[in-house]
Amino acid sequence: MVLTLTGRADIVESGPVGLRGAEGKIYDTPSVIRLQNYVKRPLPKPRLTRKEIFIRDGYKCQYCGIEAELSQLTIDHVIPRRLGGLHEWENVTTACSKCNHRKGGRTPAQANMRINAAPVRPRVNIGRLFVSYIEEHDEWQPYLAPWMRKSAA
Repeated sequence: MVLTLTGRADIVESGPVGLRGAEGKIYDTPSVIRLQNYVKRPLPKPRLTRKEIFIRDGYKCQYCGIEAELSQLTIDHVIPRRLGGLHEWENVTTACSKCNHRKGGRTPAQANMRINAAPVRPRVNIGRLFVSYIEEHDEWQPYLAPWMRKSAA
């Protein structure tokens, strides 16, 4: 609201309810704004959570390749923590319960297992950051639709 009142942003789409100012004037509530000047900010980093690891790996065990039920998927440390492996994107992967149990506290080489895809830090998907807001804010749909197509690919 402050950016639009000070002229640093334009309202592209208004929200459904207006805001009453101190003098009684009703102001449009900005829902989508366009900044007058670009504000460079760092990209957000994806959080290392079970859900994000499963999404990165396509809900598939990275050892046997099966697509399992969520209840059968586990997180596996490629280099076990007891051997100095860290809990970071490049060392965690999705494994089914059977493969995780078979691998145990060993490296894939020690367990004579092959990992299908090396774990990497995923890139931020802007569309996925805002997907939960689309249901609440219909007016955002035209602006997020191009990003949503990219996230589905």
